[in-house]
Amino acid sequence: MTVAPATPRDVVETLRAHGVGDVDHSTLAKALYSTDASLYRVPPQVVVRPREEAELLAALAAARETATPVTMRGSGTSIAGNAIGPGVVVDTRKHLAGITVHPDRESATVQPGVVHADLQRAAAPHGLRFGPDPSTHTRCTIGGMIGNNACGSRALGYGRTSDNVLGMRVALADGTVLDTRDGHAGLQDLVDAHLGLVRTEFGRFGRQVSGYSFEHLLPEKGRDLGRFLTGTEGTLAVVLDAEVRLVRDAPGRALAVLGYPDMFEAADAVPALLAGHRLVACEGLDRRITDVVARFGGAVPPLPEGSGWLFAEVTADSAGEAEALARAVAADAGVPHRIVTDAAEQATLWRIREDGAGLAARTLPSQAKSGWEDAAVPPERLGAYLRDFQALLDAHGLDAAPYGHFGDGCVHARIDFRLDDASGQQRFREVIEASADLVASYGGSMSGEHGDGRARSELLGRMYSAEAIALMGQAKRVLDPTDLLNPGVLVRPSPFDADLRDRGRHGAPIRTTLRLLEDGGSFSDAVHRCTGVGKCTANNTGSGQVMCPSYLASGDEKDSTRGRSRVLQEVANGSLVDGFADDAVAEALDLCLACKGCARDCPTGIDMATYKSEALHQRYRRRLRPRSHYALGQLPRWARMAPPRLANAAMRSGLLGRVAKAAAGVDQRRSLPTFSERPWSRDAAAAARTPDVWLWADSFTDRFAADAGRAAVGLLEAGGLRVGLVEGKACCGLTWITTGQLGAARRIIGQAVETLHPYVASGVPVVGLEPSCLATLRSDAVELVEDPRAIEVAEGMRSLAEFLSGAEGWSGPDLTGVEIVAQPHCHHHAVIGWDTDQRLLESLGASVTRVGGCCGLAGNFGVEVGHYETSVAVAETALMPAVRAAGTDTVLLADGFSCRTQLADLAPGRRVVTLAELLRERLVR
Repeated sequence: MTVAPATPRDVVETLRAHGVGDVDHSTLAKALYSTDASLYRVPPQVVVRPREEAELLAALAAARETATPVTMRGSGTSIAGNAIGPGVVVDTRKHLAGITVHPDRESATVQPGVVHADLQRAAAPHGLRFGPDPSTHTRCTIGGMIGNNACGSRALGYGRTSDNVLGMRVALADGTVLDTRDGHAGLQDLVDAHLGLVRTEFGRFGRQVSGYSFEHLLPEKGRDLGRFLTGTEGTLAVVLDAEVRLVRDAPGRALAVLGYPDMFEAADAVPALLAGHRLVACEGLDRRITDVVARFGGAVPPLPEGSGWLFAEVTADSAGEAEALARAVAADAGVPHRIVTDAAEQATLWRIREDGAGLAARTLPSQAKSGWEDAAVPPERLGAYLRDFQALLDAHGLDAAPYGHFGDGCVHARIDFRLDDASGQQRFREVIEASADLVASYGGSMSGEHGDGRARSELLGRMYSAEAIALMGQAKRVLDPTDLLNPGVLVRPSPFDADLRDRGRHGAPIRTTLRLLEDGGSFSDAVHRCTGVGKCTANNTGSGQVMCPSYLASGDEKDSTRGRSRVLQEVANGSLVDGFADDAVAEALDLCLACKGCARDCPTGIDMATYKSEALHQRYRRRLRPRSHYALGQLPRWARMAPPRLANAAMRSGLLGRVAKAAAGVDQRRSLPTFSERPWSRDAAAAARTPDVWLWADSFTDRFAADAGRAAVGLLEAGGLRVGLVEGKACCGLTWITTGQLGAARRIIGQAVETLHPYVASGVPVVGLEPSCLATLRSDAVELVEDPRAIEVAEGMRSLAEFLSGAEGWSGPDLTGVEIVAQPHCHHHAVIGWDTDQRLLESLGASVTRVGGCCGLAGNFGVEVGHYETSVAVAETALMPAVRAAGTDTVLLADGFSCRTQLADLAPGRRVVTLAELLRERLVR
């Protein structure tokens, strides 16, 4: 008798009957979890986020009862497609994140959802660290690292994850809970029956990660079941908790950056460096990756001459000893080099390397993809392998920018495959098969750290004998006889060209109002920029970055840049999500602050603020909009019409204020901004006709912060400069853009370009004071207006700090002893860049603390009904703690009108000044 497979509703009801609380089978959840950081797309039936271990075991029981496969998620940063599945996807990150540090035995017990960076923070007060550190260490989970035996840049010094697992408690598919320290008789018997096979085919070199690592079950290896299960990609057991080794962190650390003509010669140099020096890390980096960083405004420290570099890191008991060791490395290398000892500069270089997976996708004329991502060969054969690999790509008309763990022989490569047509898919299969044969011929491994997953499991027969493949199948039958756990991976694998994400792009092309210049006008290409590396799910505020503020506030995948990209990819695919009007789109985009932080901080260049504007435009075209779109979304228009004194009096009236907020869709807990008594633009008549600098009176400075505008005039005139105000209509249209009113925005920006272009073309500098408005002219204007003058305006407008930094003969006030806590506006950070402001202030003697993250107001977002709690939570991630820690004499600096408005609400009584006000006031003291 044939039993019908369980329906999704059956699975959900069974899960709930077993006591699993957080069960989600919505279209939104399926879209969010349909892919990881790989090329593959497999929508699940249901997503489960267990709140405790008992719920995880209950989810397994429900899966057994309904014969529904189970896939463990980690942080969804798997590049091999081993974190997606067609049944129940289990996300442990949100709740199963307990950490217990055991300083006395230098270890920690962790639940599977613990983020690597959180473990490091817990261990640091004891002078300890977890050794392996993948490039995704700010967001990857220890459970995920165990799943694919992650290694990271410092595996030379600290080993792989399997080298650092002391023991685990795991659940088998049948519900048995097992402590790996107790071993497993069935597996031990299996290995004992095949000792010769295991000793000759498994564990041949350090980065042989592909397949099951049977060598750990050998008697001479201690029959370590925990180490064996590490790297089995959730196909044999589910991790409940693990005890991991911690190591003492070396006090001294130095980096020798070595320059080579190309990556091949860099690879050739590796064996001698490894033989002569104890390196903690030896990483390869292609110039094309640093070029991407520089092209999009990122900081790249000086690098030695060359087109390929090795980052050789050493550690010691003191900084001086580490520097001496690094100099010895450089001396032996005999190539152009730099010795980097400054911790901040080291961090910047490592950040570039860590962002390699995303940055590499942008190194070639078309998007590069992860199809052949982390093959490994013995390090002594790396140079020859790379040359042959490049020849293979050349023969197929493809290219890649290699980088990665050269000291371990592990190479990452993003390749410019085109997978949206049959010929591209055929080339994909040919190249991957040829690459697998090439690696096997060098005695290498299909995977060097990311696991095999859907990307490489089919290829295991090219590096293992039929007997070895059969042994893996026997192990699967011992621990998971019903194939419940992550089917299609490692054993009885799916074809590596099945379920490709790009193959699903069968929807009609979406006609957009925004030009999407970076992606040739293709909305699908734009949203498919997201590779899923998940940097948006990490707390990046400590490095001054912004992305992704709403995720930090909620911890929900739907509120991450990655999650939103996944939903919009489904819109572009025309399959799971039914167009822009689908409720899944509204839910995913609701808490997007349109901060543009991702436009700079996302390694792949996702610009969710732009996509959100287009999505809102498409959703509400010729439809009734939310009332806040008409009120807040057209604020500059109403501000020009409102008599300032009358409007301020009305807002001070409790009743009228409440009515006005309700009518505008404003949360009653929000205060309303005060109009300037006299708009700044009315000063234009007295302005010089042949000035040294023009100031642009944007709508916010003009109508709400006129004193800040006048302070800028006073500052510049005190420096001996003649100042003029731009005359005529020149609104940037920002509020129309953020609410998706793109037709009106195009007309408004067109008028602004018409007004501003003669000023810019005159050669006299034109300065904007409100960062969001200036950023709009620099970025959104050219996306909306095809007029070539828009490009000239975008390139010709300057921030105040940019102008002052280049103004010949200008000297600012002495700020020695002045402590400043600065909240850069998100758009300032993302589009203009705030480094110039920081350098200016520090050159004048100030001590500057730059707050990362977003203020949480973000224009209309933070004042709208339904967003107040998230707005405040965002402010609490970085801004408000910094303000509370600041002394009463500390200057609070914020050029953004939104930032000052947020602080007025959340830190009443604390004065916040603009850069112009700060410098003007200090000049007259």
